[in-house]
Amino acid sequence: MKVFRGFRHPDMASRCALTIGNFDGIHRGHQAMLSLLIGEARQRGVPSCVLTFEPHPRDYFAALAHQSSLAPARVGTLRDKLCDLAQCGVDQTVVLPFDARLAGLSSQGFIDTVLCGLGACYVQVGDDFRFGAGRAGDYVALDAAGTAQGFDVARMNSFEVHGLRVSSSAVRSALAQGRMQDAARLMGHPYRISGHVVHGRKLGRRLGFKTLNLRFAHWNPAASGIFVVWVHGLAPHPLRGVANLGIRPSLDADDVNGGRVLLETHCLDWPPHLADGAYGRIIRVELLHKLHDERRYSNMDALIAAISQDCYDARAWFSQSPHHCLTIIPNP
Repeated sequence: MKVFRGFRHPDMASRCALTIGNFDGIHRGHQAMLSLLIGEARQRGVPSCVLTFEPHPRDYFAALAHQSSLAPARVGTLRDKLCDLAQCGVDQTVVLPFDARLAGLSSQGFIDTVLCGLGACYVQVGDDFRFGAGRAGDYVALDAAGTAQGFDVARMNSFEVHGLRVSSSAVRSALAQGRMQDAARLMGHPYRISGHVVHGRKLGRRLGFKTLNLRFAHWNPAASGIFVVWVHGLAPHPLRGVANLGIRPSLDADDVNGGRVLLETHCLDWPPHLADGAYGRIIRVELLHKLHDERRYSNMDALIAAISQDCYDARAWFSQSPHHCLTIIPNP
């Protein structure tokens, strides 16, 4: 899959079949939409294209209003979004910076500047799609513009699983409440996070629990706490583990993580070939089951005891849940 920042690149196709959205966590509704898009693109002999935004528009408006509470919790990182889009078979993704210029475009300006600039001959949107300054544009306006300007427009209705509308909001709610199996059903796979393993304080190995650290800048994850996990990318098979996703409230303010979100993962059976760590490797961590929220411990002895209990509980969960050897959740 080709990835473009902005929409004026010499390597970009002159025409495309396009869908637009934040695609925060590529859930089953997104997957169905992308499958339809790819089919339409093939019929027209053009590449399939996803237009998405970074930062999330609501992040932009929250910063503009100096109200961080307005920013949504995020299901996935940009890296994971792009990986999932590629896995779905999308030919190209355009990442537009959501800034004052883009926010100020009228609905017709968005069509003329962005959609026509991308050479869209087919535009596919969800049933709640809005666009342009003040969210003034809707499907009716887009369809009328398509008729006048020569591109086809299609609208996809909501996708449901067991009567529940699949949406990023539903995924966020399940993750926030620790309902990992519900999130997996909505997404079609366990909730997963990937990234490069980075150096930390080496505190885990001093405590007897070496960890794989993934650090994220400016990320507000929908999930947090202590989880039973699979770790991919270190061995021919996934490794069992336990992970902390959050800001580690028991550590001091001078911690190298600086209050940013960190995913710390301890493999229950540490691979011998990783005696010196796995720094620089890209791993994928699948969060299968939530053990508990992050907790503050008064001293290191209490922290060690808590980590030991988490490891024991994770091993017990794996022994009672052998079906989690499979990471794909069957369609209902």
